[in-house]
Order: sequence, then structure tokens, then C-alpha cells
Amino acid sequence: MATDLINRLREICGHDAVIVEQAKLEEARHDVHETGFAPEILLKPTDAATVPDAIAEIARADYAIAPRGGGLSYTAGYIPHSDRTVLLDTAALNNIVDISPGDMTITVECGVTWKQIYDALEPYNLRLPFFGTFSGKGATVGGGLSHGALFFGSARYGSAAEMVLGMDVVCADGSVLRTGQGALTVASKSFLRSFGPDITGLFVHDGGTLGLKLRATLRVVRMPRYFDYISFAYPALDQASQALCAIAREGAAEEAYIMDPAATDHLDIDAAEMLRSASAVAKSADNPLAATKSLLAMGKAGVSVIPKGHYSLHVTVAGRSRQAVAADAKAVVQSQKDAGGTHVAATIPMVARADPFANLNGVLGPEGGRWAALNAKVALTDVQRLLTSFDATIEPYAEEMQALGVRMTRLASALSNHCYSFEPVFHWKDSWLPLHRNAPDPSHISKFEEPAANPDARVLVDTLRHETVNLFRDIGAASNQIGRVYPFLSALSDEPRNLLLTLKQCLDPKGLMNPGVLEFPITKEP
Repeated sequence: MATDLINRLREICGHDAVIVEQAKLEEARHDVHETGFAPEILLKPTDAATVPDAIAEIARADYAIAPRGGGLSYTAGYIPHSDRTVLLDTAALNNIVDISPGDMTITVECGVTWKQIYDALEPYNLRLPFFGTFSGKGATVGGGLSHGALFFGSARYGSAAEMVLGMDVVCADGSVLRTGQGALTVASKSFLRSFGPDITGLFVHDGGTLGLKLRATLRVVRMPRYFDYISFAYPALDQASQALCAIAREGAAEEAYIMDPAATDHLDIDAAEMLRSASAVAKSADNPLAATKSLLAMGKAGVSVIPKGHYSLHVTVAGRSRQAVAADAKAVVQSQKDAGGTHVAATIPMVARADPFANLNGVLGPEGGRWAALNAKVALTDVQRLLTSFDATIEPYAEEMQALGVRMTRLASALSNHCYSFEPVFHWKDSWLPLHRNAPDPSHISKFEEPAANPDARVLVDTLRHETVNLFRDIGAASNQIGRVYPFLSALSDEPRNLLLTLKQCLDPKGLMNPGVLEFPITKEP
């Protein structure tokens, strides 16, 4: 064990920030799906000012640095490639540095969660444009900017990448590189990222391999005052997907997403969740009559009105005036009727918005099983090609999937007005990893008995994932959460690949920052 490095890191960050207990190190070798090497040291600093010196010290000792945010990745985005690694957990770097309603910005340390930001901005009647993922109670800004984050607000505003104005990034030598207006020698607020080449963009979706994100400034928007929720059902995914693309082109929704019947046919929204949702809907309604109608609709409908075996498309519209929301809702409804959809109760989008960051129970799959997701982004006119190619890729494995109890669901959503996001999710029963035991609420975990190990199903899931990411590469799809699972550098043409390799060599000549992510070469250990 690197006693000298441990002692030096304790001098820099404090004794309790340096964790070497074997049980904690063993937990750190897993994410939600992948398993790698246990790090030699787990570093959890509580003071951002200590991080540059700590990283410089780690690099001098020729140890790899694996940055971790909320830890909810499923593509080995922070899993150590060898035991000669310090896993740097940023979760305790969770201070909100500044909220500026005058400048419409918020500056945060990168261990801050999407839920923290949502709660902090609420008293100002502000929020982020994209304001969080389903896992926003635990997912962090640093993780979202490093690996990609989207969902709430994404149909209108895009992803986390589009709203970041500047960052402080710690490079492998411990130097701090400031982007946006922060790059100027004259001290300036981060209010624009496009003064000259977009340096901020170089560090977005880099997987933490170009540097560790320490702080970020994000733009904010006014919290919408009025909301409406719309749901339609379709017998086939391709039909629902074309309807989703029509909504995206309209630009009328804040969220628009498709759920698989394999998920909604068995969806159980319990009484407590319905009560929370009903209360939130009542608060957001602009008059008592509207509130009463919303509560009655939710109480009567549930999700049972979605026809069995149908894909359901769910939409949230929001705006500053009742008239604007009504106009957007009318456009959405008309586009769905034109697409042949069946209007159903909008319980699902109401519940999703009522308490968007309630828990992390989704880390466990239905009935206590496991899941592993992938994603692809394509242009709206390429959706049919994506869906057809994916089905053809998976079809040869259908019998083996049935025999081993591996099933699949599909989620799709609109990303701004020009992109279709597709997320196939593989489900199976298997023994749990540490996150499955630690992230959900204890009351939720207690509903299930941990399944027996199922290595054959796990191998099949990994095979399906490998085939799928190669398909995404072959059709030119984009993906987030690239980690160590998706082809990236090998998918690039020579010129951009060489540019990135040169940049990596400049910023991290020893290749110590999250080695192997995005297919960056892993340097030989000393």
C-alpha cells in the first residue's frame, strides 16, 4: 500500500477524507452494472480548495485518478482500470457557491445534485432549463457534465451540456483551467461560453478523462407558472415514435417520452405516491376547479386505462401564461390525433413531475431484479432505421433471452426539437451489487429478496450490450454515458481523433486521468 501517498493526502485533505478500509474499497469497484478493480485509495474531500494539491500529489506518485460523482453510472465511467488508482469521490463537494437572479446564473461545486439545485432555486421562482434526471436525488452536476444528463425539461431545452456557461477543471498536474469568461486574465463572471473557441465544450462529455470538474456555472430560467399533462397510447413503437417526433418538431413540450408496455402493464403507483402527486398537481393548478379536475382524473384513472400491450406517449407542457400552455397543449393533442393515437389519462407525467427527485428506488428493477441500459441519439428522420436495425440485432437472441429470463423494455424521448433519444433496457434476476443494496430506500428494498447469482444471464446481457453499441456506432448514432462501454475514439475519423489525442497528451501526458474512458489509451504502469 502507498503509505507515503496516503499520509500526504491526509495532510492535504484531512484524515477522514482518505479511506483505505477494504470493505469501502471493494464497494468502489462496482457501478450499477459494471465491475472492475478495487482502488487502492478512496479520496472524499470536503473542501474544493484542497483538490488541486491532492490531484498533483496523486499524479506525482503515478497513480491513476478516477473521478466519481453520484456513482449511478452503468458503463464503467469511474470504475478503476487497475488497483493503482485513487478514486476521487466528489459527493462532499456539494456547496452552492452563488445564485444570481440578476444574471440568471447559478454557480455550484460539481458534487451538488440536481435535486439540491432544484430546491435551492425554488424560493427565487427559478430553475435550470434542463433540471435533472430521474436519478437527480443522487446524480451530480459533475457526473452529468462529464457523461451526459437529460430528461426533465429536455424536450424544450436539451441536455446539461447546453446550459453550462463555464467550468473550473483540475488538470492532471493540479493546475486549474477556467473556461468561459472565467478564462480571462481580468476577473469576469461566467455569463457566456462562446468568446472565441468554446473551451467549455471540450470538457463536456469527456468522461473525466481530460480533467476533474470542480465548479460549474449554469444558466437558469423562470419557473413556469402553468402546466398541463397529456398522454396517448399507440399499438406499435414505430407509430409512437413518429408521434414523438411530431411533438419534438412543434417545440411545444418540456418533456415528451414513450414508455414500453412491458413497463406500464405492470406499473404500480402506490397510494402514498399518488397522494404526493395529487397535492403537487393541486398546487400547480391555476384555479380550484382545475385542481379538482386534476385530482379526480388521477384518482379515477391510475394507469389502467392504457390499453394492454400499447406504447404510451407522455407529455408535459409548461409556460408563463394559461393561454400559452393551452395553445401548446392543443398543438400536442392535435398532432397525436393526426398520428392515430388514443387519448388516455395523463397519470404518469403528473406523477413524474409531482416529485421528480423522490428517491433512488429505480436502481433496482421491477420485482427486485437488475437492469442495464444503453442509449442512442439520432436525427428525427433516422428513427425508423434505428428501430428496425435494433430489432434485427436483438432478434437472433430471442430464444436465449427467454430461456435465461432476460427481457427488454424501450424508452424513447425528445431531446430538443431535432433529436430522438432511444434507450433499450435489459432486465434480469441476479445477485445485487452494492448500489442495489445502498441506494434505494430501506422500505423499498425490504419488499424484495435478493435473487441468486445468475452469471449466464449476465453474460448474455453483456453480449447484447456489446452488439447494441456496435450497431449504434455502425449507424452513426450519438450516445451519452460513453464510459468504457461504447466505441468512441475508434468511431471517429482521423482528424478529430488526432486532435483529441493531442489534447489529451497536452493535458495529461502520463494518461492518469480516468484511463481507458472514451477509449483513450491506457499508459503502462511504472
